[in-house]
Amino acid sequence: MEHKSKYVYKIPKSYKKGMRADGWIFSDSELIDSIKSDNAPEQVANVATLPGIVGPSKAMPDIHWGYGFPIGGVAALDAEEGVISPGGVGYDINCGVRLVKTNLGEAEVRDNLKGLINSMFDNVPAGVGRKSKVRLETGELETALDYGVEWAVEKGYGWDEDLKRIEDNGRLEGADSEKVSKKAKDRGAPQLGTLGGGNHFLEVQKVEKIFDEEAAEAMDLKEGMITTMIHTGSRGCGHQIATDYIKKMESAVRKYGINLPDKQLACAPFDSPEGQDYFAAMNCGANYAWTNRQLILHWVRESFEKVFGESAEDLDMSMIYDVCHNVAKKETHEVDGKDKELIVHRKGATRAFEPGRKEVPKKYRGVGQPVIIPGDMGTASYVMIGTEHAMKRSWGSTCHGAGRVMSRTGARRKFKANLIKKQLSDDGIYVKAASDDVLEEESPGAYKDVNKVVEITHNAGLSKIVAKLVPLGVVKG
Repeated sequence: MEHKSKYVYKIPKSYKKGMRADGWIFSDSELIDSIKSDNAPEQVANVATLPGIVGPSKAMPDIHWGYGFPIGGVAALDAEEGVISPGGVGYDINCGVRLVKTNLGEAEVRDNLKGLINSMFDNVPAGVGRKSKVRLETGELETALDYGVEWAVEKGYGWDEDLKRIEDNGRLEGADSEKVSKKAKDRGAPQLGTLGGGNHFLEVQKVEKIFDEEAAEAMDLKEGMITTMIHTGSRGCGHQIATDYIKKMESAVRKYGINLPDKQLACAPFDSPEGQDYFAAMNCGANYAWTNRQLILHWVRESFEKVFGESAEDLDMSMIYDVCHNVAKKETHEVDGKDKELIVHRKGATRAFEPGRKEVPKKYRGVGQPVIIPGDMGTASYVMIGTEHAMKRSWGSTCHGAGRVMSRTGARRKFKANLIKKQLSDDGIYVKAASDDVLEEESPGAYKDVNKVVEITHNAGLSKIVAKLVPLGVVKG
């Protein structure tokens, strides 16, 4: 590994046989040691062997080991000559983050914090095995898979303006529910509108500090404002889509004679039947995830209404933005001075497009795409914006969170739920969790320092810090 520049470490393509490009890891000299202790850099090198890769295989500062691709990995593949790989998206298709504002202040929320968090816990099904409150009629799941949040808003779960504040307006148009297996649909139907477990959460937060006044004004963010963050994905539906197509891709690798250093990179040419079928099914998984977060937002708004005795409209509970961080998208980027269609895989990485891109909502087009970076439940989260520099260095991509430094099993061995609750309480944070196990697995000590990750990301020019948010109350599934 070579120290290419202050915030880039390079794995030269001479490192491993079959590498078609270099590998880049965005880090600094302090964080790189913990990154090296994981197997993730090897995965960065492995991704560089994929046919059709354009530019280096890249990884964000929150990189850690994942399935095939590292979590925090970004790779662009030529849409005509390259491949698509489910490992470059992951099992939780369109796991993502949504941020909602209010006109409430800290004092009002502190007085009602436990009641609010408990209401959200009761109102939003959370934890392993919890089923949705929505009973889908025949054909409704397929409509949600094909059309995403449009279906939810038409059914009364949200506001028309919500659609304008979601990446891709909450719908990837290449979705085709016929490419999603019955098993994936059977798993997804009872879970649409559920938080799930693991690192998924609801969090009531306070805007502690504004760093970029212009961007904050565009997003209607103010210091002291109370916000709510929703972090979850495509649940069992997305997991099954990934499972189904990884198996199909393993056969495709043999069919198309693709040589890989790791079978978890199983892939197919993007323009092949296998590649197109996966892309259509993956788009359905993304639409499911956006719809899932939309239903949850509806119930979060209901919880605020119940506790504060005002309508969500009167509480000004508008969405700021919703981003995904596990997806593969067909995008146009400049390569060697010319526009080129690429399949950009972002796994544990967030899109961070520059000002002026048509993909950025009009409200934010003058400042850049909002980026939402959740941290651990005891530290902080951040709002950032995309940059021109990111377009050139990382295909318009940035980090997605703090990134784990400890396995879930290791965290359960080291941390105890009662002590975590006490520490959070001492810091003024009320937490309601579905189980002690999830509290231990999600202990703040199991994660990198999100402040450090965001600092590197900002200094490397991949996105700019707009605001820091601190937790007041947390719901953990």
